[in-house]
Amino acid sequence: MRITRIEVHEAELAYAGGVYRLSGGREYRAFDATILSLHCDDGTVGWGESTPFGSTYVAAHAGGVRAALDLLAPAVIGLDPRSHDRIQDAMNTVLTGHAAAKTAIDVACWDAHGKAAGLAVCDLLGGRIAGPVPVISSIGSDTPDAMRASVARHRKAGFRGHSVKIGAGEAEGGPALDAERIGACLADRQPGEWYLADANGGMTPESVLRMMAHLPENTDIVIEAPCASWRETLSLRSRCRLPILLDELIQDDADLIHAIATDACDGVGLKISKQGGLTASQRQRVIASAAGMVMSVQDTTGSEISFAAILHMAQSTPRHLLRCALDPRSMVSTRIAEFDAPVINGGATAPDQPGLGITPNPNAIGAPVAIYEGA
Repeated sequence: MRITRIEVHEAELAYAGGVYRLSGGREYRAFDATILSLHCDDGTVGWGESTPFGSTYVAAHAGGVRAALDLLAPAVIGLDPRSHDRIQDAMNTVLTGHAAAKTAIDVACWDAHGKAAGLAVCDLLGGRIAGPVPVISSIGSDTPDAMRASVARHRKAGFRGHSVKIGAGEAEGGPALDAERIGACLADRQPGEWYLADANGGMTPESVLRMMAHLPENTDIVIEAPCASWRETLSLRSRCRLPILLDELIQDDADLIHAIATDACDGVGLKISKQGGLTASQRQRVIASAAGMVMSVQDTTGSEISFAAILHMAQSTPRHLLRCALDPRSMVSTRIAEFDAPVINGGATAPDQPGLGITPNPNAIGAPVAIYEGA
């Protein structure tokens, strides 16, 4: 089984809520997705995706993904897609870093591998753990009342976890507003719900400590990615009464090992494209598990293809360490593929079909913007 051709597609995923807001004044109305199909000599086709969260989230952007694929795609033509570490070696030989671009190829290889083996991807990633995976919403920064209403809508849609975006600037209301946002989102809390207050690295230790001073002592929430640097995070860690989960600071194996060695956090957000694909995410899941860290399995955003990769990784993650999986379908109104994994009673289950279990819609994906073939 060998890779013979790679086709790259471009699609715009409109944000379902109009304007999505993060700390630092970052706003998004749509997301630029790179969809990749990987064709093999036995007729198998694997699908992958990489959709960076704009250009100001981590060091990745959509144009960079497609430019990087101009180097990466020719490097894997002729290789066996089931040899995941060798695929990684080939990509690393021609390009250092650029995890988001490598993700599209890596995920497509896992999809092709599963189809060739007649197995769902979660069965290749260590084995399916029975039962639905708890899914989490993503609640963009807004007024407290608007965020409370957004939580209610997602709760009605079946979500049992909620990632609440914080990081208001001083002119907006600062830490007091963030505390008010958290209080509003928790106001109607139901049994079994789990909450993150996610700053996406946009707060300082001082602002987080001020925010906590406004919160009741018994507030049950996890602070995610509070600060942009390790120094700030470690400074806050020594004074923070709430659990901390790190996301943007942990992008590779070395970052995760550093977080464990310095006791910087209680958990890690594994985002498939931020980590570099399913191969890297699986490896980092093992490292985090050995340290007893809880995990959320997510991605920056994306279509049904992105969610399929998330769900298969989460479906094979030990449940006592898995807190949630992000369903990016709730963030976008554009539909790229069919994926039979509805959210029911707070959870979703990876389908049994071989590979990722997705059926792309050719009309939504459109014609390829680049094609790579062997000589």
